[in-house]
Amino acid sequence: MIAASGATVTKPAHSPFAATLITHLPQLRRYAIALTGSPSIADDLVQDGIERALRRANSLHDTEHMAGWLRSILLHLYVDMIRLQRTRGIGIDLTQFENDLAISIPATNHDAAMDFIQALKGLSNEHRQILLLAGLEGLNYQEIADELGIPRGTVMSRLARARERLRCIVENEEIRIPPSSRRRRSRIER
Repeated sequence: MIAASGATVTKPAHSPFAATLITHLPQLRRYAIALTGSPSIADDLVQDGIERALRRANSLHDTEHMAGWLRSILLHLYVDMIRLQRTRGIGIDLTQFENDLAISIPATNHDAAMDFIQALKGLSNEHRQILLLAGLEGLNYQEIADELGIPRGTVMSRLARARERLRCIVENEEIRIPPSSRRRRSRIER
């Protein structure tokens, strides 16, 4: 039995579940860093995610789908963290900056990297998630569709919009509204 924050988990530490979980830790941490932009916050997020995964181990019936299941848990925890910060305000712990991604980038690429990090933070969670699954995790359209439970065509269009939005933010351009959307918007506003 594994104890996680007072909750007893029914999967033993030497189970195939635990072994598979351990193999996904590096990918999960990388995904968390990309979501949060901070290794220290990402580590806390991964720890909370693993704790939740251990508590809900019985809900995963096929360990082949564990990567997506873990990323989903992580994303939900991240969204909850953002919501909590909005209501409480953001407290700053100076120790978080010792491993901050923005600070650890070499000076030669500092401005470009900072712009990219800020642009990524400027995306909606939906767009950031789809970009990270495609770009960082290297999932194909069908794998993303399966993980998010949406049609493949929706993945393709969201990814295209997310890339365009990111490009516009990085290039400090105003977001372009396609002519078809303008027509629909003007009809709605009337």
